[in-house]
Amino acid sequence: MFTGIIETLGIIQEIEKDKDNLHITIASSITDELQIDQSVAHNGICLTVVSINKTFYTVTAIGETIKKTTISHWQKGDSVNLERAMKLGDRLDGHIVQGHVDQIGTCTIVKETNGSWYYTFNYDESLHNITIEKGSITVNGVSLTVVDSRKNEFSVAIIPYTFEQTNFNTFEVGTKVNLEFDVIGKYVSRLYAIKTLN
Repeated sequence: MFTGIIETLGIIQEIEKDKDNLHITIASSITDELQIDQSVAHNGICLTVVSINKTFYTVTAIGETIKKTTISHWQKGDSVNLERAMKLGDRLDGHIVQGHVDQIGTCTIVKETNGSWYYTFNYDESLHNITIEKGSITVNGVSLTVVDSRKNEFSVAIIPYTFEQTNFNTFEVGTKVNLEFDVIGKYVSRLYAIKTLN
């Protein structure tokens, strides 16, 4: 489980294809604190550390994860938002994040307004995910509050600190992002869909 509060950025050093899997090697300031088998969220994707070599570590993504996330778009040199799993008893500064990406979204608007940044993303509504104004959403692993919620689209506001400390500063119109919708909202949406079918 995660909180959506990014610890640091990692830089992709190598991506190696192995059958349907991808082995991704990353340089990070927290590498020396990691352990084999540890879970780390990468742009909101929970991946397991499989090897460590000095300042680099490697994680493996299976075919199903690659298909449902933006991993297939990653390239050497890209920055990724990193967060280690929370410890029992830690403060929950963001919201409950599972590290299970629900779907890919697309950035449609990037706007700077008096020191803050506003981003709008759209997503495929056929998967029955929902947002509500003032509700929580995870974008590339970052816990955010929804500013505007519309059909298959939502907006968020980013303070300068978040802009500087995450890879939001690389986003432009057309950028693909990982979306994890609020877990409570997902249960409500699923129950409503079942009730409607019955």
